[in-house]
Amino acid sequence: MSLALTAYRLLTRMLEPLAPRLLDARAKQGKEDPRRVDERLGVAGAARPPGDLVWLHGVSVGETLSLLPVVERFKKSRPDLTVLVTSGTVTSAELLAQRLPPGVIHQFAPVDAPGAVAAFLDHWRPALGVFVESELWPNLIVAAKARGVPLALVSARITEKTAEGWARFPGAARTVISAFDRILPQDIVSADRI
Repeated sequence: MSLALTAYRLLTRMLEPLAPRLLDARAKQGKEDPRRVDERLGVAGAARPPGDLVWLHGVSVGETLSLLPVVERFKKSRPDLTVLVTSGTVTSAELLAQRLPPGVIHQFAPVDAPGAVAAFLDHWRPALGVFVESELWPNLIVAAKARGVPLALVSARITEKTAEGWARFPGAARTVISAFDRILPQDIVSADRI
């Protein structure tokens, strides 16, 4: 693991005890669902059904809505499969509550801190993880990969600003990007940046 990723992991581990207070403050501002804030700490809000589970992750409304056809496809081709969709915003959760088919589970994504990520992965034990667009949380991605979860980044979009940020930490960028078994870029510009 690169020095930058090691430092990031240590920093997020040290700051993790502050996460509950930060999340409570965000809930008071309407930026978190106060009834489900524990999900952001990796505490599951639902039981994990037996069998294989595929995990689809998008951050906000656009990304999560783009997952709906993928959810439908999984449900039709593999009705025995449990589908878990994670997102990071209250608005996306509200829309998904209205639009997800019966039996599909929604959870808020854990904050990118080692304890929350470990609790999330320990509970859900995904057989596959699919991330949409540019949601690259290092602890979550590296921990899932370390557990042997095959990962895909679909409709990958990397802005110039994001690419410049990652370019300052090439070892970290290489580790995070190489954790994905499959990357499907949105366009040629994103493909070149990746």
